[in-house]
Amino acid sequence: MAYQETNVTHQTGSGVNAASTSKVLRNTYALLAMTLLFSAVTAGGAMALGIERMNIFVFFIGAYGLMFLVHKTANSAMGLLATFAFTGFMGFTLGPILSSYLTLPNGAALIMNALAMTGLTFVGLSAVALVTKKDFSFLGNFLMAGAIVLILAMVAGLVFNIPALSLMVSAGFVLFASAAILYQTSELVHRAGETNYILATITLYVSIYNLFVSLLAILGIMSND
Repeated sequence: MAYQETNVTHQTGSGVNAASTSKVLRNTYALLAMTLLFSAVTAGGAMALGIERMNIFVFFIGAYGLMFLVHKTANSAMGLLATFAFTGFMGFTLGPILSSYLTLPNGAALIMNALAMTGLTFVGLSAVALVTKKDFSFLGNFLMAGAIVLILAMVAGLVFNIPALSLMVSAGFVLFASAAILYQTSELVHRAGETNYILATITLYVSIYNLFVSLLAILGIMSND
């Protein structure tokens, strides 16, 4: 009898965890879709305004400042406003990049190819984590080390302006973003404590942003543009 009660309790707990995980996943992907759409709108707005470049210091201050705000307000209603402020700003910074590519003979094709590759990569990696239910928590240490290496390489690229180094940095960001997608999706599936869909959305959004920009840069370099 005691065994049966314990078994029922375990099954009930598992059912609650599964329902909670499903709810967080739905909220995360719904918010992610809305933020991506909002970013597309703000990117279009930047292009319509004719903004040709974004000051690097403005970018870092805006991006990391708003990211800090999202983390500080993630457990309140303000977190949603901060999320849209962050993703809207990031979309706005894409405007000058897309405008510069559209001046190239095959710029539109490069953008569409990068967009398609980003979408397929995200769907494929998410499916791997969701369908196989493999625990990718071991990627946490890789992401921490990778972030440090990429930041140093990015600074070196800005100082020395070496095309080969830029290609390596872009390839590194593709691998980093892919690992981050696997890691975050796995956390949503396996970690009952991962219930903050705002933070999960931001992680996936940044991964998609980095993936798209990096693939676009690689395609541009490979096509001699």
